[in-house]
Amino acid sequence: MINRRVRALGYRTFYRLPVPLRRRLVRLAVPKYTVGAVTLVTDSEAPAPGRLLLLRQPPGYSWTLPAGLLRRAEDPIVGAARELAEESGVRLDPQQLSPAVPNAVVHRAGWVDVVFTAQVPASTTELIVDGAEVFEAAWHPLDDLPRLSRATANLLGYYGIGPGADGATPAP
Repeated sequence: MINRRVRALGYRTFYRLPVPLRRRLVRLAVPKYTVGAVTLVTDSEAPAPGRLLLLRQPPGYSWTLPAGLLRRAEDPIVGAARELAEESGVRLDPQQLSPAVPNAVVHRAGWVDVVFTAQVPASTTELIVDGAEVFEAAWHPLDDLPRLSRATANLLGYYGIGPGADGATPAP
């Protein structure tokens, strides 16, 4: 363990450096993460336990949540609303999204999901997919979910939904 005097000298030296150089040094030393935004959209009209909007994307073997990577300097809530619209046709104002609890899920593989929730009436919400990035969008009963991608099953497990919700902590 580095003794206290050496650490103090290191910090004093660091904070005397110009701010741009300090930022560059921090970027070199701190782990980097890819940040994505995810939206858990439920049907506001469905009786308990409810229904969840899922997407079938290439290669088409399993279902996923509306999600995508944030653009540079994009607010996570804006990115979540943008990805939801791009992938499913569901257009919501970012203020219509609520932070999920937990709001951010850090995965060991080097990415962070910032998760939001929304409720919409499925009977009046048109689902539109492009057929390339997304093959199909559909509402699925929470107690009878289709085959989920591993990442989706793990993420839903954090919220007590699906196969990863049996009380065990899902593997990232």
